[in-house]
Amino acid sequence: MNFSTFDFTAFFGYFVVVAVVAIVVSRREKVAADYFLAGRNLPWWLIGISLIASNISTEQLVGQAGQGADFGLAVAAYEWMSAITLVIVARWFLPAFLANRITTMPEYLERRFDVRSRGWLAIYMILAYTFVAMATVLYSGGLALETMFGLPLWWGVTILAVFAGAYTAYGGLKAVVWSDLIQGTMLLLGGALTAWLGLKAVGGWDTLMEEAGDKFHMVLPLDHPELPWFAIFFGGLWIANFFYWGCNQFITQRTLGAKNLRQGRYGMVFAAYLKLFIPFIAVVPGIMAYVLYADELTRSDMAYPILIANLLPGGLAGLMLAALIAAIMSSLDSMLNSTATIFTMDLYHRHLRPEASQRHLITVGRTSTVVFLLLAWAWAPFLVSFERIFSYIQEFWGLITPGVAIVFLSGLFWKKATARGAVWVLGLTLPATIGIKWITPDAAFLDQMWLAALALLAMLVGISLIWPEERPAEETSESPVASKLLPERDLLFDVLSIGAVAATVALVVVFW
Repeated sequence: MNFSTFDFTAFFGYFVVVAVVAIVVSRREKVAADYFLAGRNLPWWLIGISLIASNISTEQLVGQAGQGADFGLAVAAYEWMSAITLVIVARWFLPAFLANRITTMPEYLERRFDVRSRGWLAIYMILAYTFVAMATVLYSGGLALETMFGLPLWWGVTILAVFAGAYTAYGGLKAVVWSDLIQGTMLLLGGALTAWLGLKAVGGWDTLMEEAGDKFHMVLPLDHPELPWFAIFFGGLWIANFFYWGCNQFITQRTLGAKNLRQGRYGMVFAAYLKLFIPFIAVVPGIMAYVLYADELTRSDMAYPILIANLLPGGLAGLMLAALIAAIMSSLDSMLNSTATIFTMDLYHRHLRPEASQRHLITVGRTSTVVFLLLAWAWAPFLVSFERIFSYIQEFWGLITPGVAIVFLSGLFWKKATARGAVWVLGLTLPATIGIKWITPDAAFLDQMWLAALALLAMLVGISLIWPEERPAEETSESPVASKLLPERDLLFDVLSIGAVAATVALVVVFW
């Protein structure tokens, strides 16, 4: 792409604005809650846009567009089912988390079970965030920059890592969520622009349906290798969604920083409505690329970058690059901050320096941010050996997702679940998920995830019933581990929740 003066101005102006915002909003951080939870003072609209900005990155734009080119709109189930999941988490999960005043998700497991389960989850999260989540964001961002602008992959990965690491390490969660406001807006506008240009190039919606109507179906065969309909609507996708939106630190951290329960809930429902639009700016452009440039798609993950490279008119290159950078930064900064939070609070502060001062914890958080970023940066280029980056994410997250989701769900909804059962399930999660993969090598990974979850649930129930003497803490309204799953009714929240669920069902029916 040829850059004009306007392009360079838009591109570098974006970096300046984000850097200034990060510095300004982070000037008053004096205690750990300021750095890791933005002072527990986030409003609903900032929580909602930050949730979406953190969730949608190049591994979504690049990865889901690639799967859209291969499998069609069925991959949109990840987004539309997430809208329902967000409502469920806001209704039943969030009250328990905010009632406990936790900083991290592992901390909740210690309060509900014991310190061993907290340690297991902390280690799992740090490894997954570093070598799966952050590495894939860096790699997919570098791939997009290479495809669109000819920038060598390693240089693209390095530039992204340096900028995101700098303002995240300095500003903590407050810098993350306020920069997400800018980046989320850029992401949605840039994605909408790309979808509009693609639709115009194809010849309109009717022409797109004529050329690729077979790709606009949510329901794929039961034996589909990646997206079988049972797993999508009734099986493994729900395990993945409950983990991602309800137990996943880099997503839940901004809701833990909410001003109060109402603000946190409204923020999650706001995000649920935004999720309904994501397939039209992420998955559908991949189908458009399949129609327009099938001969150029040597690998499906190139669908989105090729669409942009071929369709973007002169004068908008800098704007689109800024939007692409925004998509990368908004996820990478959240993952970095969450990884540093878990390491600092769940491992360092809990086990190594319980007497550490607030200033010292902030310093450890900043230092660990840099260390984990370097590890992800070093691993990212090795992901070139995987055919589809979105499949890589799901496959490797699927190794820990079933156990973590089962432990949280049982801890929230079954009072008889014991610490011994939770620890055994977390400790045997990897053997169980790997074993299921070995036993069912031809099954879709979502089906494998569901089978592993059932096996781990049976293990937790069995251990909890066989050794009932290990009782969980009494859950009274005054107890620090009280779930408080049924707070006072909020009519507006109920109406908005029903609306989000109804809209999701309508979309699934339309594209059945």
